[in-house]
Amino acid sequence: MKVTSRHDIDAPAAFVFETLTDFDSWERSAMRRGADVVRTDRMTAVAAGLAWLVRFRFRGKERKLAVRLASIDAPARIGFAMEGALFDATSVIDLMELGPNRTRLVMVGEAKPKTLGARLMLQSLRLARARVQRQVDRRVAAIADEITDRYRATRRPVGMGVR
Repeated sequence: MKVTSRHDIDAPAAFVFETLTDFDSWERSAMRRGADVVRTDRMTAVAAGLAWLVRFRFRGKERKLAVRLASIDAPARIGFAMEGALFDATSVIDLMELGPNRTRLVMVGEAKPKTLGARLMLQSLRLARARVQRQVDRRVAAIADEITDRYRATRRPVGMGVR
């Protein structure tokens, strides 16, 4: 099953890319949402090969997901490969500069089942495709809005408080 979402962000592509590749921040965000995130590589720089083991509860069961940064092409593309017990998945984030302070984020995710049970689960998601698409669009929009807010916060002049 393939899902695509796009959203325009009021920030330069370099800022968006830098924010998306701030993996320490994303790890903390996942932990605040109840996931257990463990870095499984020893790399210090942001490069292909970064890896995490993520444990979380989904539909009442404990799930494990191995996530790997599969490709990175600054400031235009970030690719992830994920492997779980039931699915293998990929996710690619493309950034297109629309102007000096405007960037289009396009996220494409695809999941491939490993088992018969996973195929049945994926089929039920296909039947509810519109709902799944809305959820993905909402999440991508929330991330885009958060990046826009961060960019605007960095652009505010110091000492311009509200009276």
